[in-house]
Amino acid sequence: MVSEPGGLPGGVAVSHLRVYDWPAADGLHGGTPHLHLTCSEGYVVTAGRGAVQTLTASGYEVTPLAPGTVAWFTPGTIHRLVNEDDLRITVLMQNSGLPEAGDAVLTLPPEYLTDPETYAAATVIPAGAPRAEQARIARARRDLALEGYRALREAADGPAALAAFHRSAAALVEPRLAEWRERWLRGARAAAQATGEQLDRLSDGDVSHLAEAAVRAEQPSSQGKFGMCGWLDVYALP
Repeated sequence: MVSEPGGLPGGVAVSHLRVYDWPAADGLHGGTPHLHLTCSEGYVVTAGRGAVQTLTASGYEVTPLAPGTVAWFTPGTIHRLVNEDDLRITVLMQNSGLPEAGDAVLTLPPEYLTDPETYAAATVIPAGAPRAEQARIARARRDLALEGYRALREAADGPAALAAFHRSAAALVEPRLAEWRERWLRGARAAAQATGEQLDRLSDGDVSHLAEAAVRAEQPSSQGKFGMCGWLDVYALP
């Protein structure tokens, strides 16, 4: 029997996001542009106003965000959150929260994408550092990513420049793919397999899995964490 995974339905994970209000060189306020390579991500806007800028092989778009908006995008979408008025979002993440557990590459200039060590030196926020230092690093990496993002948007050979960034991003995460696969196996794939088995059982008139019903509730395991797009309240779900 395939066990029902202990996390949220379908191997989805959730966090609460208060988008950075830090101003950038272009006069906008907000977060760090980046992409995910294997995960879709969704935004449920709960308060404030703003937008998400996206860049894909299809071009550049701006999607307004207001309370009640649900917006989502697929792997490969470079996205930048813009905070116009205290923008707050509940973030839904595929594959048991993998977007916040490694499946993200910031749009740094190419010289920072040459190898994992160089990239980490420009992006990692030390967990034990004073909060003011963590804020400084988070803001500096945001500004650095905006430089690379602007270059991608303005590149004369836009599709080729974007493809080159995709290749660099894939090379950076390659050492972690086995770890990501294990997370997928334990989460989204296990959830899908459990549903298949439950459908088979119901077809046979077997309702035994309903006797195993359970209820869970969690509070954030960490609050105010410096994320890519803003301050995060995160949950330690399986």
